[in-house]
Amino acid sequence: MATLRAAKRALRREIKQRVAALSRDERLRQSLVVSHKLFKHPKYVSSQRIAVFLSMDDEPCTQEIIKDIFKCGKSCFIPKYDSSSSHMDMLRTNSLQDIQTLPRTSWSIQQPAADDDSREEALSSGGLDLILMPGLGFDLVGRRLGRGKGFYDTYLERCSQHPKGKPYTIALAFNEQLCQEVPVDVHDVLIDEILYEEL
Repeated sequence: MATLRAAKRALRREIKQRVAALSRDERLRQSLVVSHKLFKHPKYVSSQRIAVFLSMDDEPCTQEIIKDIFKCGKSCFIPKYDSSSSHMDMLRTNSLQDIQTLPRTSWSIQQPAADDDSREEALSSGGLDLILMPGLGFDLVGRRLGRGKGFYDTYLERCSQHPKGKPYTIALAFNEQLCQEVPVDVHDVLIDEILYEEL
């Protein structure tokens, strides 16, 4: 276990350095390539209820994807993290403006306020068709290196209990986040597909 943790820590450091070396323009360019691949993806086209992360600087930018979800009349759910545990909910948002007015957490991520209980939680209603997954690193068989808090693994576990079953998962990645092999344990859930710019 300790060896696995150390391997993950070392890999996180290495990937963070690779991504940090990318210029802002290059990050934006790769983000657009990945977004356009997603827009043509049959799973995205057929999905109505989509969960998407609000990207941080070291992740592919999801702004265009969020705009497209609303433009296509799909339902957009975003994560609300509870930083004191590994609990996360996916809450419905109504528009790009709605998202832009959300408060920021201590991690500088925008999310609905703690006392905002007016929003639909995906699993308390119709479930999700598709989850767009963040992560620090990925390998091509679907293993994912998260930030170590277990939010998504725990949430996917809850999804599998929903009558609709586990949604399809697509990770969005910069090429610099791809690894030969990501070390995982039994709690790490595999991703169905990784989208990146194939060179």
